[in-house]
Amino acid sequence: MPAKSFNEYAEDYDKWFDSPVGGVLFRLEVEAVSLLAKGLEPPFLEIGVGTGRFAEALGIGFGLDPSTDMLKLAKKRGIKVKKGKGEKLPFENESFGAVFLLFTLCFVDDAEKVLSEAKRVLNKEGGLIVGFINRDSLWGLLYMKKKTEGHPIYRHARFYSVREVVALIEDTGLRVEAFSSTLCRPPSDRPQGEAVHDRLVEDAGFVCIRSRKIDRGEKNGG
Repeated sequence: MPAKSFNEYAEDYDKWFDSPVGGVLFRLEVEAVSLLAKGLEPPFLEIGVGTGRFAEALGIGFGLDPSTDMLKLAKKRGIKVKKGKGEKLPFENESFGAVFLLFTLCFVDDAEKVLSEAKRVLNKEGGLIVGFINRDSLWGLLYMKKKTEGHPIYRHARFYSVREVVALIEDTGLRVEAFSSTLCRPPSDRPQGEAVHDRLVEDAGFVCIRSRKIDRGEKNGG
């Protein structure tokens, strides 16, 4: 995903969260992520922190993003930011108790490398939380339509199914241990509050997955 596009639309992107639609979706998504973040200990890192909306709401202290203009907004929200890409994180091994990839996986150049780097910087008790628009949902169809119509941001995206994201995570050597889901109602110009589930709902529009490192004994079947 070219950082130029995010730089150009940083202000508009950020203002969307204050719109009637954006505000409702944001609250539901934050609640879904929060369900899986329980029990994880800081410091926290968000890869693809953007303008810092999710990081601020979730108490994530560190953020990385390739977009200078988005990082300026995240910094104003109190996030300690670094410019960079998820494929090469500028952090030491086992530096974080949790790493978050929220609406980011669909924009990276190399999803496998980003997940591998996220694993590298996780400490032994840490968890990786990936939140994404489920391609196999009505919301996924909506965003795929935006992509094909040339939306300035979503035209760069590659959307994934739940099965694909699980496979990517497991291929990295992480163990999937929990899901949360929301946006189970069809897309609407006037969305209302709805349930946030602490499990996988197959056709949910927004799905979160928490995974952890596989310890040596587990890998060896011990």
